[in-house]
Amino acid sequence: MDDEATIAWDHGAMTGAVPPGRSRGRLADEVYDTLLGQLMSLRIEPGSRVTIDVLARELGVSQTPIRDALNRMEAEGLVVRVPHAGYRIPPQITRRRFEDMLEIRLLLEPAAARRSAERASPEQVAGLRGMLQEMAELERNDGPMAYGAFGLRDAAFHDLIALSAENQVIREALARLHTHVHLFRLHRDIQVTHLAMAEHEEIVAAVAARDPDAAAYAMRRHILRSGERFRRLFDEAEAAEGAAAEA
Repeated sequence: MDDEATIAWDHGAMTGAVPPGRSRGRLADEVYDTLLGQLMSLRIEPGSRVTIDVLARELGVSQTPIRDALNRMEAEGLVVRVPHAGYRIPPQITRRRFEDMLEIRLLLEPAAARRSAERASPEQVAGLRGMLQEMAELERNDGPMAYGAFGLRDAAFHDLIALSAENQVIREALARLHTHVHLFRLHRDIQVTHLAMAEHEEIVAAVAARDPDAAAYAMRRHILRSGERFRRLFDEAEAAEGAAAEA
């Protein structure tokens, strides 16, 4: 099965066929979510080719919402348009890009957590706790689909922290990075989900306790520890490349 067919058939295993009767915008959102989930679950490998006609045929929708979703992903840097050949999934982020993203997160996310502890509504705190429960259920399951779904919930968790901080500039800046998409594409590592859960719980506990210092500290520690976990993946990849070059 080639790359295009793999992308299309995996959609059915993940979310089922796209239901008929949706509006153009709703369909485009569903296609976008499907492709994003495929990226997060590592079912679409770097370099895989995506074409509008194949996706439209396999998902049972017109080409218009497919095109809208891919245009959105192109604008966000999640796919690359190839002249006369559709789209292609870009390569993994480099170590330099990873370190730059980590630096920006350390500047923005602890500040967002601090403000969240001061400003989050009771409903938003309840939403954060609900996300923890959802991630705990996903964390108990193995496989690429659960891993990809955990990554999407992880991204939503951090976005809700930024939303509850009531600083739209921080939220938009973090959203443009697509940090979680790029990080979870590096490798499917169950330890990433297991260790992140306890760190998320510390952040939510501090926000719920209305303790800005503790919230900022918990978020900073989470990002640093997450950086260490993903940095190991770069180390392993570079060691493997070095060994192959010597062979």
